[in-house]
Amino acid sequence: MDCRALTFHQLPHQPKLFVEYLEHFENVKSFYFHPPTMSAVTRSARKLDFPDDRRAEVTSILRRQNSALGAGAETLANLDRLEKGAIAVVSGQQVGLFSGPAYSVYKALTAVQIAEELTRGGIPAVPIFWMATEDHDLDEVRHTTWFDRGKLVRFELPVAAESGRPVGRISLGPQIEPLVQEAAELLANQGSDLLAQYLIESYRPEETYGGAFGKLFARLFAQHGLILMDPLDAGFHKVAAPLYQHALAERDVLNEKLLQRGKDLDRAGFDAQVKVTSRSTLLFYLADGVRQVITASAGQFQAGENTWSRDELVHKTHTQPESFSPNALFRPVVQDYLLPTAAYIAGPAEISYFAQSEVEYRHLLGRMPVMLPRAGFTLVDAKAKKLLRRYGLAVEDVWAGSQAMRHKMEGRSVPDSLAKNFDSTQEQFAKMLSQLEKRIEKLDPTLKGTVERARKRIEFHIEKLRRKAGRAQDQKSGLIAAHKQYLESLLDPHKGLQERDLCLLPFLAQWGAGGLSELQKLSTGKKLGHHFVIQLP
Repeated sequence: MDCRALTFHQLPHQPKLFVEYLEHFENVKSFYFHPPTMSAVTRSARKLDFPDDRRAEVTSILRRQNSALGAGAETLANLDRLEKGAIAVVSGQQVGLFSGPAYSVYKALTAVQIAEELTRGGIPAVPIFWMATEDHDLDEVRHTTWFDRGKLVRFELPVAAESGRPVGRISLGPQIEPLVQEAAELLANQGSDLLAQYLIESYRPEETYGGAFGKLFARLFAQHGLILMDPLDAGFHKVAAPLYQHALAERDVLNEKLLQRGKDLDRAGFDAQVKVTSRSTLLFYLADGVRQVITASAGQFQAGENTWSRDELVHKTHTQPESFSPNALFRPVVQDYLLPTAAYIAGPAEISYFAQSEVEYRHLLGRMPVMLPRAGFTLVDAKAKKLLRRYGLAVEDVWAGSQAMRHKMEGRSVPDSLAKNFDSTQEQFAKMLSQLEKRIEKLDPTLKGTVERARKRIEFHIEKLRRKAGRAQDQKSGLIAAHKQYLESLLDPHKGLQERDLCLLPFLAQWGAGGLSELQKLSTGKKLGHHFVIQLP
């Protein structure tokens, strides 16, 4: 397998705080508990003290959930290990249609690999994937984009009548059937009847977004032992109720610390990911299943038309914990209250979020997992590989922008005989100017700069003429536009990284049974902070 590793700062659109965290941790260490290293994970795991009763209760719920999703023997064995004291390597993502963007799978693979490496090193660990079923942004999960033979295919479900409720509870409905049929056919045509069957078995009209996603992941990761976690379960809210109560009791102190953290980030030149105001709290209230923001003012708390005193609201979290859910900054704290997490596998934006959540971890839990970056991948198929070679391009040239890439393609698309003439002409001009430069410099050294400028102008105009010739050739053949579209659709879809926009399933269908395992091997702790450009077999 042909593979090339890039650091994250070589990728487009990376948050400044994320890059600093990976490459200059000393500059941002005041915002995080631990550096992003495997040795930090080992230290965190050895110090982790997690209550046995909470571990047993959470494991019991997880065992029930994973059995219902069709978990394999490896996952059930990992649940036994979790109950007996194993630490957790956790990741998570929204429950996107047909598994969502590729990085959802990359997160899970990284968690699986890091857990295996810790276990081999003498620290029993299991991978857990937190499905973000409590999220309410239906538009984020009801569509997916597939790459198929040079074209982008969009699958999209309509806005459901249940919109406004947690996405994990929204039914797919009969509209899913034609989408599944078309997607399964594409997978079969790519060479994988097995993945097609997984999709058909998982995405049924009676299923919810959360249930279908979970069943598909349970099948994809049956041999990897991945434990899936659905936080919508009322049992988890009951276990987390003491933390909800603590957060409400300490709301004023926490809010001041979050406001100060926002100022500290701004002073350091970074943007706070979540806006915090003087009225903010860490919880939402679910009224008839619809999420409402809880705000605080003058000792009173309000959500929609409901108003409570602090004591009344704390009591409500005790009697109806399932009516509350954490906001974006509090969600990871709840997660790591429920789980013995030593490491969390996160994407760039998440790691930036955690710079704010750190104050909550420190105040409410007194501990925080190590934030490790997920592995990242850009997959290059056989046709794209040929096109890149033909035009002398790298993947980075595709990322650099449409105009610059087209100029390079035009420059390389002139007929071979004409290209040789251009090369020969450039060489002749370079030789002539070199001779002139020596003679003119002897005559008058101050003219050296004038000669150099003349050289650059001549080179510029020759290259411009080469591009025009390439463009004229393209007008005859029409190839450059089609090739450019193919490369951009695969490597820079919608002007973003492939992993953030395209679903992985078609690539796995093309790659074959060993695709996931090959990606897992590259998700190692030895290669943290890398993005891999991989040539598909």
